Amino acid sequence: MREYLLTLCITAAVTYLLTGPVRKFAIVAGAMPEIRARDVHREPTPRLGGIAMFFGLCAGLLVADHLTNLNEVFEKSNEPRALLSGAALIWLIGVLDDKFEIDALIKLGGQMIAAGVMVMQGLTILWLPVPLVGTVALTQWQGTLLTVALVVITINAVNFVDGLDGLAAGMVCIAAAAFFMYAYRIWYSYGIEAAAPATLFAAILMGMCLGFLPHNMHPARIFMGDSGSMLIGLVLAAGAISVTGQVDPDIMRLFSGSERNAVHQMVPVYIPLLMPLTIIAIPAADLILAIVRRTWRGQSPFAADRGHLHHRLLEIGHSHSRAVLIMYFWSALIAFGALTYSVNSASMWIVLGVVILSAIGLALLLLPRFRPRTPRWAEAFVPPRYRRRGGLPTEAQEAAAQLSGAQGAGAPEAGAPSGTAGSGEAAAVDGQSPVTVGVSGANGATAIGGRGGSKVRI
Repeated sequence: MREYLLTLCITAAVTYLLTGPVRKFAIVAGAMPEIRARDVHREPTPRLGGIAMFFGLCAGLLVADHLTNLNEVFEKSNEPRALLSGAALIWLIGVLDDKFEIDALIKLGGQMIAAGVMVMQGLTILWLPVPLVGTVALTQWQGTLLTVALVVITINAVNFVDGLDGLAAGMVCIAAAAFFMYAYRIWYSYGIEAAAPATLFAAILMGMCLGFLPHNMHPARIFMGDSGSMLIGLVLAAGAISVTGQVDPDIMRLFSGSERNAVHQMVPVYIPLLMPLTIIAIPAADLILAIVRRTWRGQSPFAADRGHLHHRLLEIGHSHSRAVLIMYFWSALIAFGALTYSVNSASMWIVLGVVILSAIGLALLLLPRFRPRTPRWAEAFVPPRYRRRGGLPTEAQEAAAQLSGAQGAGAPEAGAPSGTAGSGEAAAVDGQSPVTVGVSGANGATAIGGRGGSKVRI
């Protein structure tokens, strides 16, 4: 466990330290696309965050190769090399797309080629567990098609959910944490060495996401782009394929006993295939609703709009951060609920706990205006928006101070309407060109400065 944690920390540290220089490089390289109508951010933000995540992946694999116990993974298996080959290819395609926006069919072809590269090096699904039947061996073509399909679906699911600051990285980190606990249990409890590569992949994936999240939380200073979303999607799928294709369920003695017990004991075997689906569950539901909505309006199913789940959470009154946390909650409920059920599938307490937590999640969705306030002794440990100072919330006080400062600097004439600087309309100051408050300056200049920029937040 210590070596896995060390690999996770090294991966997170390298990703975190490289994200700042990568952000500056993205600004210089011009990887800052214009704001689209469906985007929720208001300032052009650099992409290419996947560069830092890829080098974090490389650092994690390099460190693991020099550790005593994890070195056996590289000596006995070719899967880490297969992962690195496929990740390098999909990362290169993502970098090109972040800069030049390549065609969707080209990206799809690149995803299939990356999956094929991993299959050629041995990272493939060899068999499937079937209840009441046992282990069913797959032919080479069946295993290849199933592997490619799982990789492509997972990559695009992660790419689809990347719509808010910190959303994709956080949800993948949650899924990776649950998957790490499952794979480590197989490796440690059952003594199956074939589960070690999947455990290593999950630890590295958590490090990549944890190292990138501080730069990507709202307001994000950099986006991971397709170079990052496709990369972490491929790593997540690789872990599922590794533990499914290499771990023989017969070794775990899951088919002994009565037929009822065999069915219950078979549940853990399906978790590797279901765990990537935990991150697909929310995007898939959103995708189905989007197709129905657009078709009902007479539009193309592929027409972009602002009707996705995260858009709706913002429209009903949830803040950006709260919308992300709500989707974190549902992802954790699905992932760890499946993990807990795999440990003891016959317990009704697990089902009852999932039902109660689901009710809590629904209550959070219906309380968009509720903002908890902490006691005064704990104000130093929470964000400013949850503090109480005087008669006004902290955010309102800061906004009022900024408005008064802006009015004093501009020296407005008597009778001028108050609040002009914060109304989002253009205002001329000292004879200069009108500037729209709340929108980035020319060539995305505000993306180079601090997080707050010159925006007035009310």
